[in-house]
Formats: sequence, C-alpha cells, structure tokens
Amino acid sequence: MSRRVVRQSKFRHVFGQAAKADQSYEDIRVSKVTWDSSFCAVNPKFLAIIVEAGGGGAFIVLPLAKTGRVDKNYPLVTGHTAPVLDIDWCPHNDNVIASASDDTTVMVWQIPDYTPMRNITEPIITLEGHSKRVGILCWHPTARNVLLSAGGDNVIIIWNVGTGEVLLSLDDMHPDVIHSVCWNSNGSLLATTCKDKTLRIIDPRKGQVVAERARPHEGARPLRAVFTADGKLLSTGFSRMSERQLALWDPNNFEEPVALQEMDTSNGVLLPFYDPDSSIVYLCGKGDSSIRYFEITDEPPFVHYLNTFSSKEPQRGMGFMPKRGLEVNKCEIARFYKLHERKCEPIIMTVPRKSDLFQDDLYPDTPGPEPALEADEWLAGQDAEPVLISLRDGYIPPKHRELRVTKRNILDVRPPSGPRRSQSASDAPLSQHTLETLLEEIKALREQVQAQEQRITALENMLGEGGFLTAPPPEN
Repeated sequence: MSRRVVRQSKFRHVFGQAAKADQSYEDIRVSKVTWDSSFCAVNPKFLAIIVEAGGGGAFIVLPLAKTGRVDKNYPLVTGHTAPVLDIDWCPHNDNVIASASDDTTVMVWQIPDYTPMRNITEPIITLEGHSKRVGILCWHPTARNVLLSAGGDNVIIIWNVGTGEVLLSLDDMHPDVIHSVCWNSNGSLLATTCKDKTLRIIDPRKGQVVAERARPHEGARPLRAVFTADGKLLSTGFSRMSERQLALWDPNNFEEPVALQEMDTSNGVLLPFYDPDSSIVYLCGKGDSSIRYFEITDEPPFVHYLNTFSSKEPQRGMGFMPKRGLEVNKCEIARFYKLHERKCEPIIMTVPRKSDLFQDDLYPDTPGPEPALEADEWLAGQDAEPVLISLRDGYIPPKHRELRVTKRNILDVRPPSGPRRSQSASDAPLSQHTLETLLEEIKALREQVQAQEQRITALENMLGEGGFLTAPPPEN
C-alpha cells in the first residue's frame, strides 16, 4: 500500500480567533448602504468605518487603542452630501484617508493623532471629475500621492492628490459598471472586473487593455479580482448554478484557469484579501459568518484549501490590517476587523509556534510606509517595487506627517512631461480663444477688485468725517 504524503506547509495549521469582548469597538452605527465595498479600512494607527449619517455621508475614525463602547457624540468625518461608498488609507501616510461618495466626489482627509473636539468637515482636497457616484478607491502601492477612483460613469481616473490634478483618465475601457479595480505589486498594471462579465488587465499609462478574459465565471453575479505576488490573478465569482468559485489565472494564457475551486451556494459576493508575504488569500462574503482561506503555491493543484473561520454573526463588512500593523511576537499573520450591525470585532489569524522568538520564515521583509517613486516619475514611465522594511524589532508608526497640496497655476500652458492617456479638452494646451477668455475674465475681476477698494476708501472717509476713526473709544 502506498502511504499518502501530507503536503508540507508552515500555514497548514493557521487558525482564526475572535478578540475578547473588551477588545471590540461597540455602539457603532455601521452604514446600511447597499454597496459591495468593505465599509472598513484599517492601518497601524487608526480604524475607519463608514457609518449611518442623516443628510449626507460620514465615517468614523478611531485610534486602534480606543476599544470598548464608542460615545454616541464621538466626532465623525463629515463632508460628503450623499452616502460614503468606499474609504481607503494612504499606504505612505497613516494619517491620510480618501473617501468616495454617491455625491460624485472623492475627498482626501488629514486625520490628527489627537481626538478632535468636533466633526472633521474640511478635507485637504476635493477631487471632482466623475459625473456619477464614485464607488471604488485604490491608492498606488509605490508612487507618492497617486490615487485611483472608479465611478458609476464607467470611468477610471488616476489623480495626483498632491496637486489635485487628473494624471490619467481611462474613459473608453469599460462599457458598463466597474465592480473592482486592483493594482499589481509595483503599480504598473491594473486588473478590473466589470458588469459586462469581463476580466481585464490594463496598462494605464499606455491606455491599453493588455489582456482580457470574457466570462471567467459563468454566473451573473459580480466578479472580483486581485493580483498575486508573481503577477498571476485570483478571481472570485459564481458558476451557472450559483456556486461560488475561486479561480487562479495566468495572464499569459487566459484560455483556461490554472486552478478552480468551487465552494458553497450563496448570494454574497466574495471579497478576496490577498497577503503577498504568505501567499494566502482570505475570502470574506458579505452576509456570511465565515472566512475561508487558501494557500497559493507553485505546485499542483496550485490553490490549497487551508481552513474556515466560522462565527455566529454575519459580517456587514471587513477591514484587513497591513502586515506592518501585526503583533509579530504572537505569530499573528493576519488581522481582520469584522463589522456587525452595531460593532466592530477584531479577528486574529495565528500560526501556532512554541517559541516566542522572531519567526523569520513567517515575516519576510514587507512594504513599509516610504514611497518608491514620485507621481511625476511614475507618470513618465518609471516603475519600482515597494520599499521593504523588516519587522524583526516590530513596527513603530512614524509621527504625524502632513500632506501638503500644491495646486498648479492654471495659466501655465506648458504640457506636462510624460505620456497622458486622457484625450479630453482639458488635456490639450490652451487655445488662443481660451487664453483670450481667461484674460478677459481676469480683467473683469481686477475691475471688480478696484471698485471694491474705491468703495472701502469712500466708507473709511465717511467714518473719518464723522469722527469715528479719530476719536478715542469711550471709557466704561
């Protein structure tokens, strides 16, 4: 008889555990908006959750240490005039978060290290360019201040948040609503899924679809896709019989999936969270009460089922902590922040080890908070891998760093360096007609200012004649 050989893997025994009750965040009115985003974003300093808000859109930002019951008057971030649909922390500044809303705008916020006394209502910058709701946000993994947004107008816009400019606009790639967008590890390519049931790989700077696969999953429900560390793609979707599926694809050969895993029958869209350091993908379905996780390897069958974390309560959303925010001395390899109806509960994924020493094999060097490129360098065609840091001595978040926005002079007609994708009128150098119009507008504004100054002088003269400006103030 041949003995069955058990596959060797250090992640075979990964187990999930919900944090103790006093480590949860209670009394949070999680948003009830019907939108398939995670509703939660987390980094080593803060936890952000989209919440219910009357007459607009809001989200709450809590320091990670502020566990327990949240005061009902705790300050919110309120600036949108319609519900917030997605939030995303900047990977290069733990105090900066972007929010996308049904009001067609994207806002970027600076969150102070101290607890504010009142609601934060003024964003650092408001990015206006979409004509319909904006439902997807994704920061560039290696370039400073580069933010991607995707809207209900089927357009992807890539912004330079540091100047408020549109770097690229991809407006003829998708014929229908975009369901998900993901950068690859160095930010040179995008993977998108769309309501037309097509998975696309796009080079945003060339404005080209590099590869595409129609109907990677046969079912009608929305798809999701993420890049793996070696450039392959993981997609989640549904079969014709509404069975949920996980597929691994090689972009060089989109004919057949490298591997296909079928799971249960359910309506909830599976949100994939991929960890490139361990090559584990965690699947969280909205409305599910479980997290399934799989290891992706180079040997067949390529996608290996590891385990399922199950709980009683269904999840409304999920936040995924970056690797630098984990506790390495406890062999923690992932941490989720599960949203319930009125609370947020951390779930910790651990590899059991007897030793308390730093485990090199579990914690390879991981992306740190320093960008590898400036926005202009990336736009000009440069690529760079993320700047890595070691977690051997733990990670200490840097002190508060302010994001400075420098808006460029609108009269500077020199074309920007590097290729541009968008072919809209705003991309071309200003025509003679436009220049004349602007100059006339400036002249009219100057005349208005001059008239106001004359009015002020006349008022001051009247006050002077009445003795109000010269007489000393009366004593009480």
